[in-house]
Order: sequence, then structure tokens, then C-alpha cells
Amino acid sequence: MDQYIGRLLDNRYEILEIIGTGGMAVVYKARCHRLNRLVAIKILKDEFSRDEEFRRRFHAEGEAVAMLSHPNIVQVYDVSSTDNANFIVMELIDGISLKQYMESKGVLNWKETLHFSMQIAKALEHAHSRGIIHRDIKPHNVMVLKNGSVKVMDFGIARVMSKSNTLTKEALGSVHYISPEQAKGGHTDNRSDIYSLGVVMYEMMTGRPPYDGESPVSVAIQHINGGAMMPSALNPNIPGGLEQIIMKCMALEMNDRYNSATELLADMEEFRKNPAILFDYHMVGSTPFPPVPMTTAERVVQAKTGVRPQVSTDSMRIRTSGTQPTKRTTNPVSGTMSNTTRNREMAAAAQRERQRRMEEERKRDEDERSRIATVAIVVCSAVAIFAIAIFLVALFNGALLNRQMEYVKVPNLIGQTYSESLQLELEDWNIQLLPQQYDDQFAAGQIMHQEPAGGTEVKKGSDIWLTISMGEEPVVKTMSDFVNTDGNVATSILEGQGFVVIPKMESSDTVPEGLVIRTDPEQGTELTEGQDVYLYISSGPVTAQMPNVVGKMQDDALELLDAKGFVNIKVIAQESDQPMGQVVVQSEEPETNVNVAKEIILTVSDGSLVPTEETTKPTAPPEPEPTEPPEMITKAVTFDLPRRENSYTIGIFQNGVQVVHGVTIEPGMREYTAEFTGYGSVVFELFIDGNMFSTRTVEFRNG
Repeated sequence: MDQYIGRLLDNRYEILEIIGTGGMAVVYKARCHRLNRLVAIKILKDEFSRDEEFRRRFHAEGEAVAMLSHPNIVQVYDVSSTDNANFIVMELIDGISLKQYMESKGVLNWKETLHFSMQIAKALEHAHSRGIIHRDIKPHNVMVLKNGSVKVMDFGIARVMSKSNTLTKEALGSVHYISPEQAKGGHTDNRSDIYSLGVVMYEMMTGRPPYDGESPVSVAIQHINGGAMMPSALNPNIPGGLEQIIMKCMALEMNDRYNSATELLADMEEFRKNPAILFDYHMVGSTPFPPVPMTTAERVVQAKTGVRPQVSTDSMRIRTSGTQPTKRTTNPVSGTMSNTTRNREMAAAAQRERQRRMEEERKRDEDERSRIATVAIVVCSAVAIFAIAIFLVALFNGALLNRQMEYVKVPNLIGQTYSESLQLELEDWNIQLLPQQYDDQFAAGQIMHQEPAGGTEVKKGSDIWLTISMGEEPVVKTMSDFVNTDGNVATSILEGQGFVVIPKMESSDTVPEGLVIRTDPEQGTELTEGQDVYLYISSGPVTAQMPNVVGKMQDDALELLDAKGFVNIKVIAQESDQPMGQVVVQSEEPETNVNVAKEIILTVSDGSLVPTEETTKPTAPPEPEPTEPPEMITKAVTFDLPRRENSYTIGIFQNGVQVVHGVTIEPGMREYTAEFTGYGSVVFELFIDGNMFSTRTVEFRNG
């Protein structure tokens, strides 16, 4: 029996059964006893749990991914470790993987392919907007639900895997979907996910990935070299517009792909509205479609114009035919001399007939070759004339063509100070920042390198990659003040200093979206080479539609609000004639958009005014009860605490009255015990850093 089945992790999650096994973890079905719901728990295998560096990154990435909230992304509820088990708690999905779906159906039709791909692209759009790149998009990481929707899982895991040499073998399992830059170990960004999505779409439409080989290394090399067979060569039923979208996603050069999932979704939507559409793509720097052998004239035209002529070769096909002579036989038993003579004459006649037919066939072949040569000369002449015409137009109207294509000259930015005003001046280009570097020749904040170089003519709106100097490298590095700094700029500076940046999106009502709220370590802290630095970046105020929870029991209401993303919920008990624990009042109106960080107050019934059976009977008034006060009971109550890396404070309310104030909990403490006095059923609420964490009811009775 599996070592985890039947165990209770974190004093909360009961492991029920295995539902899947992967290269790095085993996935179990479990029940959360705190919220009384089924969840999926991914527990790291022992070989990874023993690696301290891996565990640290595993938890950091898991916490970052837990910030994602999107209908097409598997929700991560918790990341924790206990009893030597490191695990992620996720939403339990009732469905199968896209890989299983594809294996059962074979080649998908274009409508199914578009349906699934648009949902995956929407998941990527959300994650990329939060600064999280998946890095391992493949059919195995996409779940198909019974209603036809899909959810992408394992965000951030590929980044953790790439940091550990022990994961090379498992990482190779994704080689059929890996982007060229990942295969080369180069820089990756959101366009790497778009490439992998293109490969998944290719497989959905053709029943096979674009590259295959005897070893993972050979497949990776094919991704690096490019030149996949067109999907229509394997499935002629694929619409041209969808094929264009797939091949643009799979472009060898990152700059030739869609810049974002938002751009990809826009083209998908255009294709959905008009499946007959063909897009006008102009690839620069790579060939998105595999080349077909060209004639000399075609190569000349392409070199002069950048356009490959489309020449039909139907008229150039050589057809040959022939008839084999019939073989005659004689009867050697009954044949006479005259028959022999006659047979010889017939054989001679047959030979002459064969020679005549062979001569006719030879003449037909010569005529056919002559005709083909004539057609070829005519076609090549036409192509040559076309090429010359294009060349002359380009020669005499180059300036006009350049204006129509909106080419602009890149300014020389070397030595200038990078600032917001400079960004405004560079509105004709898309400015991209590389990690900053120390340099003795350039002061901090000056541009020390740019690509493309100043004076180069590029199309308007092209990328310009800038490297900003951090000045002379200090002997001791300390954390700078990045509060209210653009998250991308802060990341560029810290990565240039040699640190590992882990972005964490966090909603904020005060810090504008995209700016840094705080850092860990804090400003002024001395740092070491390669240290992890957490950037808490504002995602702006996050809102969700407030559900109607009046009439629901407290646990059901909390679970519903948790699913909506509300994180600051306070529960207050009051006298009521409704069943104990039922919500009677909520502080925010249902169906309104409310900031998920705002405190939501739920007023629940304490059940004290619920009419009993005796009070409903039409009997004589009862005799007065004794006026003696109820017996007060004192008992110790223990509260479970979450595992946190930093200290925090707790507060405890007893029947709506705060009885514990600002107790500091140090890292590693898993429970808190205190004595309380009361009678009957007492409701306790545990608050962590001012946010309601859990509630429980304790009976204060004798016996």
C-alpha cells in the first residue's frame, strides 16, 4: 500500500487514493477537513524532496502560481511541507488530459482544435500578465473537463525543474514541444509558451508532433534547425488561415512569432468569425514555412524581391506509356515443317511490330521532352521578366516603398540616461530591457548597449533591446529601494546583479498596477551572489462579483467566498432565531463587484433564539426557572497554525469578543494553546495578521 494513503497531512488533508503519477511527483485525491471539499495533492517524490535547493524553489514558485485565478487554469490552493512530504494542494479536476483525448480521437477537426487552443491561449494571457511563464506547455499539462472546457496546470514547475540538474531526464519528456531557445538553453519569455502551443495545435490537426526522432537530443536539434512539414501535407482538410496561425506560433525566430497571447487570440477570433480568411504575414529573419526546391529564375526573383513566385508544375510532368508485345507459342508435338515456317514468319512479323512500336514510343518521348523544354523556357522567361520588372520598380521607387513600409532609422542611444522621458521619445519602437550590467565606463542608469545598432533602418514598431549600466560593481551588494519602481525595471537590475528574481503578484489599492509593493529581503539588506529575491508586484485592485451567502451555513459561505477569491473575511455571531451557524447578514450587497482584499463581514446566527419544541406547544406558561447563573467552565483550546517562513501575529475572538490580542507566532510554530472560560457552545475565530483564518465551535460542558 502507498505510504501516504490514509495519512493526514498538515492536520488537514486526508489522502484517499492515487490518481496520477509523473516524473517528479505523485498526484493523490484528498479531502480537506477544514473546508470539507475534495482536492488534488501533488507530492514530490523522495529524490526531489531530499534536495534542499529544489524544495526551496518548489515552494517559491508554487506560492507565486497560487496568485493566478482564471477559469482555464487549475487553481493552486496551498503549498506546504510536513512529515518529510513536500506538496501542492490543487483544484480537483473531473476529466482527462488533452493527450488522452487526442489519443482516443486521433486527428481532431479544426473546430475542436480552435476551441481548445483559444482556452489555452486565454490561460497563457492571464499568466503572462502576472509575469509567470509556463515553460512546459504540452497536451499532458492540459485537462479536458466533461463540459468541453480545458484547464492548464503545472505553471511554474518547469522553471523549478530547469534549476536542478537532477531533472534533465524528466525535462526531456517535453522535448517534442520545447521551443528552440529552450533547446539551446537561451533566454525564454512568453513567446516560448506561444511556440509550444503552436506545436500542440499542429499535433491536434495532424495526429503527430512536427518533429520526431530516435532520441530526445535529435528532436531538440530539429526544433533548433526548424523546417517542419506543413500541416496541410499531413491533413489537407486544415483551413489555410488556421495553418498560418500554427506556423506563425512555431516560427523559428522569437520575433517572428506572436508578441503576446493577446495578439494570438485576436487572430484566432478573426479566423473563428471567418474560417476562409487568409492572413497577410510578413516574417523577418526566418522562414516560417518549409522551403520547396526552386528554379534558378525563382531564386533570382526571391533574392531581388523577397517574394517567391508561384509556378505551376503540372505542365512539366513527364508521362511515359508503352505496350508489351504478345508472346506467341507453338505446339512442338503436332507442328509440321510448314507450321515451323509459318511460325518463323509470324515471329519475324512480331519482331517488326515491336520495333515499329518502340520507334513510335521513342518519337513520342522526344516530342514530349521538346514540349516540356519549350514550356520551361517560356515560364523561366516570364519569371525573369517579372524579376527584372520588380527590380526596376524597387530601384526607381525605393524611397516610396520604404515610406509605405514605414521604415525608420534607429537612433544612437549609447551613453544616454534611460528615463521615462526617453521612453516617450522612443514611441516608434518597442523598448525591451535586458538584465542590467556593471560597467566602469558608463554611469549607473546610462545605456551601455543597444540592439539593433544606431543608424539601422527597421520597420516602425520593431523591438529595441537595451542594456542599462549599473555603474562600477560594488564590493558588497545591498538591496536597493525598489518600492514603486516598475517591476520589469527592478527585475532587470536585480538579474544584472546576479540574483534570482521571483516575482509575486499581489493586489493593492494604493500601489498602481505593475509597480513594486515591497521586496524580500528589505532595502539595505546585504545580499550574496545568486540569492533569491522576491518582488511583490501590484496587480492593482482585484474585484470579484459578491455572491449571495445569506441563508447558507458558515462553512459553505466561506468556501464560496474563498472560491471567488475573497481573502479578508470576518465572522461575527449574534442572537438570532435562525439555525446556529447560518449567515443572516453580509456586509456587501450580492451581485456587486467588490475588491477581493476588502474586509467582508458575515453575521451568523448563534442559535440562541431558535424556538424549541416545548416553546411551540400551546401549554400553560412554564414555571419560572431558577435564576442561578449557568456554570462557567474553563478549558484549554488548541488552534492549528499554518507553516510560514516569517513571524506573524494572531488574534482570537470568542463569540464575537476579542480575547487574545496581537500574539506573535515565530516561524515553525504549528499550534497555539490557551485557556478560555465559557458555557455551552462557544464559537472561536482565529485571525492572522488581521485576516480571518479559521473558525471552530467548542463545547464548554461538564462530563
